[in-house]
Amino acid sequence: MPIINTHFLFPHQSTFYRGKVRDVYGIGNELLVMIATDRISAFDVVLPLPIPFKGQVLNQIASHMLEATTDVVPNWRIASPDPNITIGHRCDPFKVEMVIRGYLTGHAWRVYKSGLREICGVKLPNGLKEHDSLPEPIITPTTKASEGHDQDISREEIIRQGIVSEEDYSILETYTRELFTRGTEIAAQQDLILVDTKYEFGRRGDKILLMDEIHTPDSSRYFYGEGYSERQQRGEQQRQLSKEFVREWLIANDFMGKEGQTVPTMHEEWIEEISARYIELFEKVTGKSFIPQEYLNAENRMEQSVLNFLSSM
Repeated sequence: MPIINTHFLFPHQSTFYRGKVRDVYGIGNELLVMIATDRISAFDVVLPLPIPFKGQVLNQIASHMLEATTDVVPNWRIASPDPNITIGHRCDPFKVEMVIRGYLTGHAWRVYKSGLREICGVKLPNGLKEHDSLPEPIITPTTKASEGHDQDISREEIIRQGIVSEEDYSILETYTRELFTRGTEIAAQQDLILVDTKYEFGRRGDKILLMDEIHTPDSSRYFYGEGYSERQQRGEQQRQLSKEFVREWLIANDFMGKEGQTVPTMHEEWIEEISARYIELFEKVTGKSFIPQEYLNAENRMEQSVLNFLSSM
């Protein structure tokens, strides 16, 4: 049975938060236990049925990528004692998500297609096609909403509203560009193109740390490198490894998370296809074989892994 919700009570547990995809347990004032469930969200709505192995895929890609970028940007991760769990430092999060785009795809393309030539205060040239490479990567931040939809916002508005200071925001921009450069290099080694992604940051003491996950199918979009140029020249759709295919399916079935809209029925075959695509992305991005964890006694396994880690500290 896929992991939908968890209900643990760990020693010195101080807080609990259920996000769209993760269950987050605070341990004292210093630690967070982040459990990646099999829930899936799109358009800021949690879809009604879970996707087998999705949580394991997300957590293990994130662990792989956090480890591969520690020399670029310090991050919150301490350990991943279970395939679905990461334990790290508690941080005070900045209330923005740093989205960076190298290609005109997804939300950026929908904005451009509507006739607008500016997104988050960044001007875009005329004459671009869907999935074209941008002249240079652009940062298009969003507000980090506790409920409802995240909203596009410009650098100037973030600073003007005091959401993030100008000094801190400059650091976030630098970290975002450096991480995207490293992510692009890692992807290229697997003949993939990192199209766009988002990063979240927080403060711990006087340090700014990268938080949460990075370069996963929930936070990032990849194209296959092979044949990209040829498909663009012919005006064909790109082969993607991302969650965009779920969004496209929802849009085709008249759902974009708007009031009054109903999530279409998720048939078993469709759920299996989503799971297979997540596993494909894990193997393609990391170059490792995916080893699915048994769901039998999964809660006991996860709880024991956290208890063992906490007792070793």
